[in-house]
Amino acid sequence: MNKLMGFLELKEMCLPSIPWKQYTGVEELNTDFLWTIRSAVYRGCDLNLPRSVGKNAKESKVFADQLLKKIGNNGMVIYYPYFVAKKSGTLEIRNEDIIIEAVKEDLWNLVTYSDRDVTIIIGKNQKVEYIGNESFINQAELKQLLKHVPEIRRIFRDDLLQGKSALLEWSYALPCNSKKELLDDEYLVFYEARTV
Repeated sequence: MNKLMGFLELKEMCLPSIPWKQYTGVEELNTDFLWTIRSAVYRGCDLNLPRSVGKNAKESKVFADQLLKKIGNNGMVIYYPYFVAKKSGTLEIRNEDIIIEAVKEDLWNLVTYSDRDVTIIIGKNQKVEYIGNESFINQAELKQLLKHVPEIRRIFRDDLLQGKSALLEWSYALPCNSKKELLDDEYLVFYEARTV
């Protein structure tokens, strides 16, 4: 499953996910918010694709228009309101195990800089093992992440039976306005799903 299929799959799942839309060039971006612009390809390598994160509406539209021309018929450009991540990580669901890795703030701290505050491994007997800061993810946050596991297992059932894993990226996030002033309450959001 590539990034595009993951975006589409997330939209169909009963998971809290980013409210992404496809960018076609005619959309006007609300100036009250900052925006994230990403791309997904139909085929080929879909790692480290160009993206713009947390830019104002004008900059985001310019970037999206350029990306749309560059990607052409080989994929699609998506956009969604930027959010401020308080904690982020990955949720890997294997046939019998669940592995949660978490880091302070943006997921890029984990995937780009290899920072990690905690790894939580939940075995087939529900035995929980912590590596790192046990208190980084509190019990309410852990419970909220784990309540989505049955739905993820259902969606990725065939892949899991083949020995693959479902890997989802998530954040505990806050919406913000164009000045990066935080709005509302913290919420859990999933923004990428793939099989590995």
